[in-house]
Amino acid sequence: MPQAPLLFSPYEIRGVHLKNRVVISPMCQYSAVDGMANDWHFAHLARFALGGAGLVFAEATAVQQEGRITHGDLGIWSDAHVEPLKRITAFLKAHNAVPAIQLAHAGRKASMQRPWHGNGPLDDTDRARGEDVWPVAAPSAIPMDSGWLTPHALSVEEITGLRQSWKDATRRAIDAGFEVLEVHGAHGYLLHEFLSPLSNKRTDRYGGSFENRIRLALEIVSDVRSVWPADKPLFFRVSSVDGVDGGWTLQDSVALANELRPLGVDVMDCSSGGLLGSATAARVKRYPGFQVPYAAAIRHESGLATMTVGLILEAEQAEEILRKGEADLIAIGREALRNPNWPLHAEETLGVENEYASWPVQSGWWLDKRKKSLTPSPARG
Repeated sequence: MPQAPLLFSPYEIRGVHLKNRVVISPMCQYSAVDGMANDWHFAHLARFALGGAGLVFAEATAVQQEGRITHGDLGIWSDAHVEPLKRITAFLKAHNAVPAIQLAHAGRKASMQRPWHGNGPLDDTDRARGEDVWPVAAPSAIPMDSGWLTPHALSVEEITGLRQSWKDATRRAIDAGFEVLEVHGAHGYLLHEFLSPLSNKRTDRYGGSFENRIRLALEIVSDVRSVWPADKPLFFRVSSVDGVDGGWTLQDSVALANELRPLGVDVMDCSSGGLLGSATAARVKRYPGFQVPYAAAIRHESGLATMTVGLILEAEQAEEILRKGEADLIAIGREALRNPNWPLHAEETLGVENEYASWPVQSGWWLDKRKKSLTPSPARG
């Protein structure tokens, strides 16, 4: 008998059951108003549940209003944000997809343009649309690049307030019905800025040594885990490498994973880059599966389960990653935007029996009927 695809085998994390290993990665839509989820976010995420993914992440969701990347980012800094998100999680669960949320703070990369308006610092054109700048914060008063806002260096008192915002956001995520939570520590946003020696020049207990630079990430993970139910999984997204000389390295990520695991992190979500430039900008050559080696190294050297992401385009490619033990979960991003039914088509490619059984019955019934009508009848004698 042929071996059943690992990609479509169930996966248990704590008390959460995933029907398969396909994850829809968090993808910012820049379409919220005052941080509120709306019909666009509902339709955007609902299509992935209908498309067969086992785990569906909402985009980076700001724990503080000033922690948004753009004016269009989702937020969860107030109780008013809960109800619109609850509508989404209820639909995902009803269609056998586990709803997940990524909590984030943009740090010095906050108060910037939506990508289709330039993906840079806000300018007069943005102000004419009513989108003005707001003050930004970071570990050190170092702008991301020339022309960008200079952040103010967070005081220890402000860091204490920030930690409380993450705890409050976690409570709201529970109320909103999410089953998996991810702490965003990648792509040049606030926690990544603390991790990297290129953006963190502090001289207090949050800067300098590796142990000091990872301190805030560990504190926030501990804060979140203290609120997040013990039977629900916690992920941490890391930029596995800065891809810049003198920056954060893969061995740093392995060392961080070793610290996160005993604090209750279940999965390391392995991305890269973003410290200088756009979200995933790095001096790393891009090719299909270019970040898989990071997930493999962290998994093998730390023993922490990993999720890999980045130019995973084909079902066979995803299956091979799992077969080789390079990651535990496969995250699909832009390829899912191109084809929201990627998981369902991957089932067909990998030879899963009863291929239309996983489709929503409203679609699968029709497609199975069509398939039968296209099957040639046996020749009559």
